[in-house]
Amino acid sequence: MQRLKRVLFDKKLLWLQILIALTLGVTIGLTLSPKGAAFLGQQEAEQVAQWVALPGKLFLALIQMVVIPLVMSSIILGIAGNQDTQFLKKVGLRIFPYFVATTIISVTIGVMVVSVFTPGLYVDSQLLTNLGVSTHDINSVSAVTVSIPERVAAMIPANFTQSTLDKDMFAVVMYAGFIGVALTTLVVKQKRLLLDLTQAVQSLSLKIVNWAMRLAPLAVFGLLCDITIRIGIDALVGVSAYVGTVIVGLLILLLVYLLLVSVFGRINPWEFIKSVKEAQLLAFSTSSSAAVMPLSMQIAAHKLRVKKPIVQFIVPLGATINMDGTALYQVIAALFLTQVFGITLSDSQIAMLMLTTVGASIGSPSTPGVGIVILASVLASFGIPPSGIALILGVDRILDMCRTTLNVTGDLTACVVMNRWLDKHVELECDKASTAL
Repeated sequence: MQRLKRVLFDKKLLWLQILIALTLGVTIGLTLSPKGAAFLGQQEAEQVAQWVALPGKLFLALIQMVVIPLVMSSIILGIAGNQDTQFLKKVGLRIFPYFVATTIISVTIGVMVVSVFTPGLYVDSQLLTNLGVSTHDINSVSAVTVSIPERVAAMIPANFTQSTLDKDMFAVVMYAGFIGVALTTLVVKQKRLLLDLTQAVQSLSLKIVNWAMRLAPLAVFGLLCDITIRIGIDALVGVSAYVGTVIVGLLILLLVYLLLVSVFGRINPWEFIKSVKEAQLLAFSTSSSAAVMPLSMQIAAHKLRVKKPIVQFIVPLGATINMDGTALYQVIAALFLTQVFGITLSDSQIAMLMLTTVGASIGSPSTPGVGIVILASVLASFGIPPSGIALILGVDRILDMCRTTLNVTGDLTACVVMNRWLDKHVELECDKASTAL
């Protein structure tokens, strides 16, 4: 009895609590789902799903309530709170090319995997007519394409209040970055006052996050039970080849991360997985990088022993612009639909699709379901029928959970690599200095 009580309430065993909640959520969901064991009818199942998802919705609401002040305070402290401005400059000059490089690697993996497995050839295009999705439902996920100059101009948050209302996390990151850099130029007295205030905001945000984390196992159970009740297993059957292709691509990307951790971070891959498993499970359950960000920062600082300034700078930034899993999914989905509709893309068009996907994934909101909206804009750019989205809507939430897990893993990998990279750079600088003496 005491052992069971320890498992259920010990904060150090959060990963086990989440794993138990995840298993129970899927099992009970399949039991209740009309598309599973059909213990309940359609109407009763929908009502039960709404109530069982309530803890998960409360958890996400609590996290979303503080995510903007937490991101802002973390980035500001990461930039202005460090006395070594050269150190921050080195982090910035390395992390942006690193993020772009890993995103390019992820879309390359996506293209290779979808070319090998050709999942679109296993789907009858007539399936679209049997899905029961109305034109309004399809159009509701369409997005307006924005030109590159407009995107560049939109990077500067002209109206921070509007950016906050729109939950535009990239604009929030940019705003915090400008404030952090500006703070470094102030006199010590003014800087100290503002840094103390920012530190207080971060502490308050983390306190609310700690309260929310007590709901995490219940939230995981509720969210997984809800989605399982709604989709059952029928949605997986028709596009199982597509789902399998995405999962294979994500697993290959995970192996790339483990290689980076081993070669550049000098950390045993198995030890890395054990250290980050709590963040991965929470990411899988919530489909939100923003919801996992506080836990990722804690894991990076305490379990992976990454320097605090690196954690405060990279994790919030990575949750906004480092979306490797999302980029991989988008390029696979786009090429899958070209196969379904018999559209042939030239090599130059595929290369442009890869670049478009990289650009679209950077700065995408770290909230559930946003990947399908971004995908709509990518499809529109290449003349792929947007009606094809209806074919993959049923399984999008499942794949959203998988790709979010890889997004979070990528952020923690970046922390480990940058921490080791900068340590090595510091050692080289010391060697140069000693040689000069």
